[in-house]
Amino acid sequence: MIIKNVNLETVCGITSTLPDNTLPEIAFAGKSNVGKSSLINAVMNRKSLARTSAQPGKTQTINFYNINDAFYLVDLPGYGYAKANEAVKAQWGKMIERYLRSSKKLRAVFLLIDIRHEPSANDKQMYQWILYQGYHPIIIATKMDKLNRSQISKAVKTVKQGLEAEKDAVVIPFSAQTKQGREEIYDLIDNLLAGEGAQAD
Repeated sequence: MIIKNVNLETVCGITSTLPDNTLPEIAFAGKSNVGKSSLINAVMNRKSLARTSAQPGKTQTINFYNINDAFYLVDLPGYGYAKANEAVKAQWGKMIERYLRSSKKLRAVFLLIDIRHEPSANDKQMYQWILYQGYHPIIIATKMDKLNRSQISKAVKTVKQGLEAEKDAVVIPFSAQTKQGREEIYDLIDNLLAGEGAQAD
């Protein structure tokens, strides 16, 4: 995949109507400090289109990025931000759930988990939500550059076990610093879009 054009096309808040897109959608979900904006910038090959911040919980909207006029990369609100009050957290959860339930063009959900830690209760809940809506989450284990190479396969196993993931669940270790794992993400998206073309024929 070569990223030629990226355009932030739609931003949806808590009360917004979700767009009725005609292109396939690939969504990215993750805890508020998991490095989601850094990953999305790396995937889009842009330095700062998705806003990264020293203050987690910055993404409070659903952002639809049109990529190459071929698909939408959908940035879902970061969940589990400790300093947000319970009412706000509940609203973010409802936004994500509403999107997963109602999008007609959603083809896959990438779920980001920090490779250094066991999945949190929020991570497990999100994994189950995605499954419940009929999708098989693709797990991206972020911040792999923070571990020694010898620690990675054990950490991936811990992530899978912590989520009680499906046996054949895909886990991609990823580093926003080195871009390791980006090609695997591109390959998965290419395969999803190729399947889309086959459905249309």
